[in-house]
Amino acid sequence: MSQFPTLGSQQRVAAGGRNKVQLKPGRSLMDWIRLTKSAKDMTGLRGRLITVTEEELAKHNEKTDCWMCIRGMVYNVTPYLEYHPGGEEELMRGAGADGTELFDQIHSWVNSESMLKECLVGRMAAKPKARAKAFANQSGLKLPKQTPLNGTSVPDGFEKQSKDISFRHEWFQTEDTITVVIYTKKKDINSDFVIVDLERGVLRTEVRQHEYSYILHLELSHEVQEVVSVHCASKVGKIEVSLKKLNSVLWSDLGQPREHHNSYIKNTDGDLSYRKCTLLSKIDVSHDTRLLCFLLPPGCYLTIPVGQHIYLKRSIQDVEVVRPYTPVLSSLYTEPKDGGLTCTNIYLMIKIYPDGLLTPFIDKLQIGDCVSVSSPVGNFKCSQLVGITELILMAAGTGFTPMIKLINFSLKMSSFRKIRLMMFNKTEKDIVWRDQLDLLASKDKRFEVEYILSEPHLEWTGKRGKIEMSLCSEFVTGRTEELQTLVCVCGPTSFTEQAVGPPVPTINIRGFAGHQKPNWSSHIKTGTTRSASSNS
Repeated sequence: MSQFPTLGSQQRVAAGGRNKVQLKPGRSLMDWIRLTKSAKDMTGLRGRLITVTEEELAKHNEKTDCWMCIRGMVYNVTPYLEYHPGGEEELMRGAGADGTELFDQIHSWVNSESMLKECLVGRMAAKPKARAKAFANQSGLKLPKQTPLNGTSVPDGFEKQSKDISFRHEWFQTEDTITVVIYTKKKDINSDFVIVDLERGVLRTEVRQHEYSYILHLELSHEVQEVVSVHCASKVGKIEVSLKKLNSVLWSDLGQPREHHNSYIKNTDGDLSYRKCTLLSKIDVSHDTRLLCFLLPPGCYLTIPVGQHIYLKRSIQDVEVVRPYTPVLSSLYTEPKDGGLTCTNIYLMIKIYPDGLLTPFIDKLQIGDCVSVSSPVGNFKCSQLVGITELILMAAGTGFTPMIKLINFSLKMSSFRKIRLMMFNKTEKDIVWRDQLDLLASKDKRFEVEYILSEPHLEWTGKRGKIEMSLCSEFVTGRTEELQTLVCVCGPTSFTEQAVGPPVPTINIRGFAGHQKPNWSSHIKTGTTRSASSNS
């Protein structure tokens, strides 16, 4: 049985390796922020910062006295234990030791310095033994280290691949332009792989390759216009990044290296780059869900591949809050250029929670306001659709968002014979884009949509209930032709667990499941689906 995403990926860890617990009343993230602002002594040291030895750190390993090292800084996390969404026991796994690896495996995108700054005890005298090392090895994860390779910095585990994907770059100029050329030796390279940020004379180019990225990061020698263009020559594995000079002067060199220049880094959500994006429009798509359009800065070039997500970041009361969202299209009928990948606008469909930490802020954004948007991440690749002739999509609430691009992309492929969508919501007013879905079903006979409500009004004539085997079985039965089927599920964890269920050997279905907004995980069985009843 194949696995998607791969074991050890941040998406799989986020979706399957972290179990939220029911916290006591008054123990939300906002309650924690209020506590940190109360001037209470959170460390027990009355404001003193100390140097902590490995022996001293190991003494503080109880729930009543819990210290932890994260990235060389030691925190007294005792007061935070009751506020930890994953529960006290999960946090205690790093008690009295270096919890950096554990922290990064579960939520590397969280800013620990911001979240725990009032709990700072001091700095480690020397790097402690990592409690997470054994756990990481059990998960198949490699602990990174930096070693030189032909003058280029590479992470541990990369050497075996270096002969195949070792990159090099050069540059040339005309009177008006600068062109940076990256040679990848990969003939399947396309704009999916490339992210460029040009801001205030600093150029950062990232070429993402599975687990690793190649980075060019330079402070340019002279001024350029904050506009970039990118051309990928896939047949020869070449990427060209073109810049426009602000003044027609001859450059003697490209610029001064910045962090990670000409190096390979391991892809983690914690290492994502962010850029400020401007809100262009905001419209209601339901009583509590908005469709927001953000404009990328002029010096930014990135792609939003099908099935991938981004993070929004905002500082709230001096605490950095980060949340993941799946970019969508402006409508189901959008015809994006370059296959729907290259973009200058990012559309997000976001449900507003009145007691949420980030969504009330998002709802109050005015046209022209800015938010920090990360680079896209995710393991899903459109190559997984090769040979597929039928899609069965099950979405709960805003779990519909990852399906939007998938539907749009798949209907452009003549190989698909059927695309079936099951939309699960509480009430009829919660259904988003219902008019568009119904219109699409009437125009393209390959597409079908079924609405299932858990709390319908008395006049509702459609299906009722939550996700259950009988509903799923009814939706996938009655086919008379042989189809290669991909089953996609996205919604809250409880929803995906019920939809996927345990492996059923009598049913041959390829599929993957997802975690709401928008992490994807999987339960895959390879084969063809014939006329049969499905229990998965």
